Amino acid sequence: MPSDAVLYQAAALCLTYPGDDFRARLPLLREAAPQLREFVDHAAVTPAQELAAHYVRVFDSGNRHSLYLSRWQDGDTRRGRSLVRFKGAYRAAGLEFTGEELPDFLPSVLEFAARTGDIDLLTEHRDVLEQLRARLTDFGTSYAAVLDAVCATLPPAGTVA
Repeated sequence: MPSDAVLYQAAALCLTYPGDDFRARLPLLREAAPQLREFVDHAAVTPAQELAAHYVRVFDSGNRHSLYLSRWQDGDTRRGRSLVRFKGAYRAAGLEFTGEELPDFLPSVLEFAARTGDIDLLTEHRDVLEQLRARLTDFGTSYAAVLDAVCATLPPAGTVA
């Protein structure tokens, strides 16, 4: 398990919809992943309804901040092969993808990296992660801090791990 496994798992939780149990996890996330404190501290003081509405505004507003990695490269109509590749990576690691989301959903990919130590899917999509990070920063959302922390763990774009 990589040294960044806890960060990846915590980032996955931060990037999912902030449902009922989200607030209860914040103290654990803050302690386990200090790299995410900026986001966690913001989430802790933001009223639950406001945080949920912000999540929807940020991530459900079309493709501009999409958490679906293959959408960035393939669009909506040509994603089939990419999705099969994601599922194949999970299967090759002995995991069966059974999530409600598609297998290229960034929180799912982060959880996969946390559980297996395999960061290939993240490094293959490093450019996408950087684009998403930049757009979230420009949008002025604290979710950018989560992408900052994840990107800081990955090799620079264009390098082979």
